[in-house]
Amino acid sequence: MGFFAMTVGNRALYIVVCGGGYPADDLPVFVKQAQATGWDIRVVATPSSLKFIDAGLLASLTGHGVRSEYALVEDDNEERPVPDAIVVAPATFNTVNKFAGGISDTLALSLLNETICSGIPIIIGLPPNPTHAKHPAFLANIATLRSWGVQVIFEYEDVVLEDIPDIEAWKALFPWQKLLDALEAAKTP
Repeated sequence: MGFFAMTVGNRALYIVVCGGGYPADDLPVFVKQAQATGWDIRVVATPSSLKFIDAGLLASLTGHGVRSEYALVEDDNEERPVPDAIVVAPATFNTVNKFAGGISDTLALSLLNETICSGIPIIIGLPPNPTHAKHPAFLANIATLRSWGVQVIFEYEDVVLEDIPDIEAWKALFPWQKLLDALEAAKTP
């Protein structure tokens, strides 16, 4: 696999961050929870997601720099083990649609497209967005990804934005625990 170096060690988890605004605020907590269950984490961010995350904090927590761009071979000294799983969180409407279409215009999408046929579990967590939940292309692309074996956690078809009282209640809907549960289920013996 082109992006990955063939190294062996702890279970490697790549977290692909695609933006998502407020759910990204909780990414450091998710990183700590995943680390507590034995995952060695690397974060790959889309360029647009960098404004939603604290890359310095994530690098400090994981011990690895946050990647968002391709690197020249001679400039790239970061160890990149073959992942045991990939989590995309928070994922975006744009990334889901591009991923299902095979578009690799960012490092994050290249990583996903390179991994899709490898048998490595890919788990996608989407924030609540009832408008996107009704978009026919989005729904078709979620179905496509699921048919390829990607686990997509998106359960908001019946959420009404007006019923969510504030941003904290909206953030609480993001499926962090379901992502952790899916990672636990994806562990290889």
